[in-house]
Amino acid sequence: MSKPLTGKVALVTGGSGGLGASTVKLLAAQGADVAFTYVSSETKAQAVVDEVRSSGAKAVAFRSDQADASRAPALIAEVVTYFGGLDILVNNAAISVEQGRTVGDPDADIAELDRMHATNYAGVIAVIRVAARVLRDNGRIITVSSGLATRVGVPGLADYAATKAGIESYTKGVARDLGGRGITANVVQAGLMESGMQPPDPEVLKYMLSGLSLPRIGHPDEMAAAIAFLAGPTASYVTGAVLDAHGGYNA
Repeated sequence: MSKPLTGKVALVTGGSGGLGASTVKLLAAQGADVAFTYVSSETKAQAVVDEVRSSGAKAVAFRSDQADASRAPALIAEVVTYFGGLDILVNNAAISVEQGRTVGDPDADIAELDRMHATNYAGVIAVIRVAARVLRDNGRIITVSSGLATRVGVPGLADYAATKAGIESYTKGVARDLGGRGITANVVQAGLMESGMQPPDPEVLKYMLSGLSLPRIGHPDEMAAAIAFLAGPTASYVTGAVLDAHGGYNA
């Protein structure tokens, strides 16, 4: 099937750029009607909407800050009202702050670390809880994580790694809770990718790439393909799984 997601409604959190935008475009290309969230850049979000609509597919963007867990019910209600239902939830929105600061660093911005936990962990859980009530039977939940959830590898990433490890365990629990309705819940561990952000120092990047089996930066489209697989009909018997899409960081 050229468009295996025809008739499905998807929500991608954090869909205005990078992996989120690639996922929005790919799910739409496969036939889904796609809603996505953004926090600050309405211009970038509208550009993604315009690109999808120019291809003949349907897309809509909603401003929603995942750090505010109380926003989850309104977000899910907006999606269901706009498209009439929900079949696929992709938890992509996340932030990374205070990288390189080790536990106990007196100069660490604790408020920023708390905001990261609220966004990457508590916010994801809030969206899943509300979405689970309205997801159609045989729906899909895909949560984006990181290889750091399994192997941290370097100092200064304890808090970020904890948020990702937490949502991985939560997703496995969700797979158990919702399996009776045919709803699958899986994780994609994404890796280094071209995102349009300022690249790290060349020596730092060289060190980071040296730890990969495929020593190169990935493209968001490569990781979006893993998400689309789990969202599609051919992954109907895959649930509670962690799919690595990070160039062999854990190999």
